[in-house]
Amino acid sequence: MTPLHHRHWPPGVAHDLPPLDRTLTQAVAATVARWPDQVATVYHGRSVTYRALWDRVERLAGWLAAQGVARGDRVLLYMQNSPQYVEAYHAILRADAVVVPVNPMSRAAELDHLARDTGGRVMLAGQELLDHARSLLDGRLTAILAATYCEAADPACDLPLPAGLGDLRSGDLDPGLRWEDAIAAGHIPPVAQAGPHDLAVLPYSSGTTGAPKGCMHSHATTMAVLEGGLAWQRVDHTDRHLACLPMFHVTGMQVGMNGALISGGTIVIMTRWDRRMAATLIKRHQITRWRSIATMAIDMVNDPDVTPADFASLRAIGGGGAAMPAAIADRLKALTGLDYIEGYGLSETIAGTHVNPVHRPKRQCLGIPVQGVDSRIVDPDTLAELPQGEVGEIVTAAPQLFLGYWNRPEATAAVFFDRDGRQFFRTGDLGYVDADGYFFMVDRLKRMINAGGFKVWPAEVEALMFAHPGIAEACVIGVPDARLGEVVQAHVVPRAGVTLTAAEVIAWCHSRMSAYKCPRSVMFTDSLPKSGAGKVLWRVLQDQARDLAGAA
Repeated sequence: MTPLHHRHWPPGVAHDLPPLDRTLTQAVAATVARWPDQVATVYHGRSVTYRALWDRVERLAGWLAAQGVARGDRVLLYMQNSPQYVEAYHAILRADAVVVPVNPMSRAAELDHLARDTGGRVMLAGQELLDHARSLLDGRLTAILAATYCEAADPACDLPLPAGLGDLRSGDLDPGLRWEDAIAAGHIPPVAQAGPHDLAVLPYSSGTTGAPKGCMHSHATTMAVLEGGLAWQRVDHTDRHLACLPMFHVTGMQVGMNGALISGGTIVIMTRWDRRMAATLIKRHQITRWRSIATMAIDMVNDPDVTPADFASLRAIGGGGAAMPAAIADRLKALTGLDYIEGYGLSETIAGTHVNPVHRPKRQCLGIPVQGVDSRIVDPDTLAELPQGEVGEIVTAAPQLFLGYWNRPEATAAVFFDRDGRQFFRTGDLGYVDADGYFFMVDRLKRMINAGGFKVWPAEVEALMFAHPGIAEACVIGVPDARLGEVVQAHVVPRAGVTLTAAEVIAWCHSRMSAYKCPRSVMFTDSLPKSGAGKVLWRVLQDQARDLAGAA
């Protein structure tokens, strides 16, 4: 039987992936051989060609080998977006080692957990983060190399680095820590030995249910996303990508960096998100592809100074992380003339398993399963498959599916099950499939609010609240209630210059949604807590609210 979503398949795109028989290192090396003089990266006025980038990757891989890094060893990459991040990531792979991408917001205890859990002995870090990592040299790490971002920028560029980064100088570091000294040493790495099934990347899950767990990805699982995504989106060497998503996160890593590199495109790198900087870079460098998350898009459309002229070069926009509210999608369409193409993936799938067809997207929609992906909706208690339209847990079998959690066999066994000859992964996300085979997410399995027996999905309420003309951002949580068990509370960031009251927002909600979904209380704030990847940390707000309730 032909899957429903094949009726809406992108024209000219094969249903299956080509053989995944090359490593990511081999794929990037092929780009270098084909387009050596193409600009690979642009960073604050300085451009670097593929030939020059690969020379630095080889030298850095040689330095890693000189530190004793060998095939299969894990290397911690603790850095913000920068040309050095690109060099470091691919030097680790060129040395046949495994990249352990570390959130730059991580601090000493978190770094210690990652080093201990992975057994990594070498770290490549940003100079601004060294103070958090130095303690690991007391027995945990054997070497740290520090990148000074301003050394990759043109000092004459009119676009400053983020606050504090432009003042750092490698001359203030001990000689053994300096990035450029390692490059200049001219170490030559051994001949690459890694194959498609060797481990390549070990991203750590967010840890919302305990200590973060490493997701084991091979070159083949990593390449599955890249090969499929480039064909789906029709990306090629003429594209210029704005890399504003953090590269430690799988979407920024795969779409903002690796996809651009294996297709021969140019990556314009932003170290930190700043809407004014992003709009300037899009216009100045004639960016064609801007991949973001909902919070970035919301921030951009709330900038009173942007105009359609700033985005005239764009050919494609899109992202994931959370459903794009309809009101924001409308404003993006007015600014760019483009549909925001939403997709869905996890650390366990090293980015996308579902993407909207570019020619037929739906809003607030995860999209359809991409090449080689089999996704279904099951009852989260029995794993029985549910019919079209019913809400259940999204489960997925896919070539990009991770190999398991690092050193966590019990946790791995808990999220996999076999069906119809394939291994399926339990995502923990609730959703449904419509009559066209498109997947829609309702919410996280553990985020549902039970308001007196009525199920409330916070993501649905948030999406509705974004239609309020005075609301810039909203996060909905469940808080304890003596009578109903839980009720809805909204945390709201008003748009600039707008004054709102809780009573007004609640009344507005009552006019647009069922009473049990409406916030019983509204908390106003200047900003919502966000992760290093830009996702709203709803659990932080929920824990704070429940602590307050417990103390009352």
